[in-house]
Amino acid sequence: MSKNIKFLLHTCCAPCSVAVIEELKKQFELTVFFYNPNIFPVEEYEKRKAEVVKVCEEWNIPVVDMDYEAELWHEKVASGLEDMLEGGERCELCFRFRLAKTAEYAAKNNFQYFGSSLTGGRNKSASIIHPIGQQFAKLYKIKFYDVDWKKYGRQEKGRKLVGERGIYRQNYCGCKFSIRNN
Repeated sequence: MSKNIKFLLHTCCAPCSVAVIEELKKQFELTVFFYNPNIFPVEEYEKRKAEVVKVCEEWNIPVVDMDYEAELWHEKVASGLEDMLEGGERCELCFRFRLAKTAEYAAKNNFQYFGSSLTGGRNKSASIIHPIGQQFAKLYKIKFYDVDWKKYGRQEKGRKLVGERGIYRQNYCGCKFSIRNN
């Protein structure tokens, strides 16, 4: 790949994205996109965002900080699905909601690629996330970088970087419904 190719990476949190950012910054003109209206409560959202920003500032990676649209997220994603277990239909809608915003932003701002660190999460399935990304890539006529970030030692590398850098590691996915699963 070429450092002249613009890449927009949706990040969910620093633990899932630090190894991803480290790898992609060597290959692309990388920008990190923080759009996670699912994270609850707002204090947790701010904590996770601050960790992503800290990593990006250390590596001189631009960050696009989108609005915290928690009410819109609940209306579009969770309404009626509050009792679903993590990993079910609500999560798939949540991935779709966030990747749609990422792809739209990428297309409007002349990025050639977009991707997400979501597959770095131990409970996030690339087999669910990748088809959603491909769908939006086709819709917006850009490319989706479909890598399962858990593979090839990346998850272990991420854990090591989190420990070395003292990055805050949360103990639940993010939404208020995932808290009860812990």
